Amino acid sequence: MRIFAATFLLVSAVFTCSFAQEKTTSGNPIFKGWYADPESAIFNKQYWVYPTFSAPYKEQVFLDAFSSEDLITWTKHPHVLDTSGVKWAKKAMWAPGIVEKENKYYLFFGANDIQNDKELGGIGVSVSNHPGGPYKDLIGKPLVGSFHNGAQPIDQFIFKDTDGQYYMIYGGWSHCNIVKLSKDFKSLVPFKDGQTYKEITPDKYVEGPYMFVRKGKYYFMWSEGGWTGPDYSVAYAMSDSPLGPFKRIGKILKQDPAIATGAGHHSIIHNAKKDLWYIVYHRRPLTETDGNHRETCIDVMSFDENGLIKPVIITKEGVKGQRLD
Repeated sequence: MRIFAATFLLVSAVFTCSFAQEKTTSGNPIFKGWYADPESAIFNKQYWVYPTFSAPYKEQVFLDAFSSEDLITWTKHPHVLDTSGVKWAKKAMWAPGIVEKENKYYLFFGANDIQNDKELGGIGVSVSNHPGGPYKDLIGKPLVGSFHNGAQPIDQFIFKDTDGQYYMIYGGWSHCNIVKLSKDFKSLVPFKDGQTYKEITPDKYVEGPYMFVRKGKYYFMWSEGGWTGPDYSVAYAMSDSPLGPFKRIGKILKQDPAIATGAGHHSIIHNAKKDLWYIVYHRRPLTETDGNHRETCIDVMSFDENGLIKPVIITKEGVKGQRLD
């Protein structure tokens, strides 16, 4: 009888331990390593995140990707793109932007951190037959390789409008441009007024633009503050057009001194079938002072009855597991 009781207790303990260890939320960060500027997407019923490898510029010579079927367990896809396949890129490979078109995947990226028009670098574009790569340079040179309207050519976001037109929204140094992409993504197309680079910079914009449409309204989001400091944050505006005008409404993502600092440079995941919204962003643990020590996190984003974005509550738990039907 004692042997039976002991065996029962042992089995119960193992079962309880296994059950307790089974994750039901993503946790934050969602994967290990220093990663920032996360671009997120849904491809083939999987969640994907494409971040910057957060390290000194000369070490930023590749991009990794991560995929998940449930927001909890993430698979790493190392070096989906690196400078060995982009002859003009030497360092500072930053802030990917991803889009799928006609069964091909286009990964846009910034490289070389150019400081003026005499330097080689800017925004490039690569292509693959699979979201996990490998990606190859599409045009062999930067798509945008110089300054326009004061905007450093970095932090590009690819936006598909409701009419099927693809735009690229980009810019650092507190200036933001919107440009029209050609159908093959190999060049830019002028607007009807002859302009190629239209500035849409809202108040307090710094970098990291993002845009989405909800109920006929264009939501334009960006990062404010300094990326190495605790004041890094995300604000937004709304308009009836992707060209604006965009009047700043306010911040929706910022640090919580009890959890993490420097919460910013984000992207959005929208589960359209269940109308669930998530914000994917980077932040700095309270234990870290190195500017590059940033980690990728996810939390719930929601709206009020007027369509305004509610302030995001940053958490250690992250979000509940959610599969895509």
